[in-house]
Amino acid sequence: MSSQEFELIIGWLYPTLMSTYGDRGNVICIERRCLWRGFNVKVLPLDQNATAADIRSVDLIVGGGAQDRQQEIVMRDLQGAKAEALREKIENDTPGVFTCGAPQLLGHYYEPGFGQRIEGLGILDMVSVHPGENTRRCIGNLVVEVTATRLAQDLEQMTGSKAYLIGFENHGGRTKLLKVEALGRVVYGLGNNGEDGTEGAFDHNAIATYSHGPLLPKNPFVADWLIQTALRLKYQQSISLSPLDDSLAMQARAAMFKRLKVSLPHVVM
Repeated sequence: MSSQEFELIIGWLYPTLMSTYGDRGNVICIERRCLWRGFNVKVLPLDQNATAADIRSVDLIVGGGAQDRQQEIVMRDLQGAKAEALREKIENDTPGVFTCGAPQLLGHYYEPGFGQRIEGLGILDMVSVHPGENTRRCIGNLVVEVTATRLAQDLEQMTGSKAYLIGFENHGGRTKLLKVEALGRVVYGLGNNGEDGTEGAFDHNAIATYSHGPLLPKNPFVADWLIQTALRLKYQQSISLSPLDDSLAMQARAAMFKRLKVSLPHVVM
């Protein structure tokens, strides 16, 4: 197949309710990197008007951050057939990136600083709790070594070096992983809870993270992993992406590593 015959449908979870701190940039990044390679791409909002069939139709899922009130609205809507459709997609290896509030919805529950517990979908084996309004937020730049075994191997194969992610975290909730694998190890910043050194989670092909920024323009190799994984799953064939000129992004990564005084040998800059 030629690149013009490839098509991806990006499912964007609740774009008006869950896109704090520039998370829509993740959708834009994936869309543009597809278009630059000549792929057909469509962005499908998975909001209150979407159906379970819409969710089942997508090839890649993006979810962003939200405030507690918006998360409550989303969870009231994401029930029944829609919730089952999302669970099926993730458990059947549809790739996705879920930032801040989105992973909390995929966990067992999120307890806000005040108000009722928000029950999650239980897809990711983890829980999130806000310790109280007087507790300092986890906020600032974030550098993470990817340690999730399969993802780390895939990214190293794609780039030729160990993968480190740059992001920006801003969250009050603290996440505790149960049996789910961590996305990575915190090199700079606080991560899931500021205590155990973990950041995010990885299950099937779902990347859960507290990294805003947005994440993918700062780490374009992750966007390419999502695209490649989605294409391979959809078309059931080995697909390798043509390289793009990411020199500007790599210069920005190098500048941020230097600014944070983080020395990382043999990594993708």
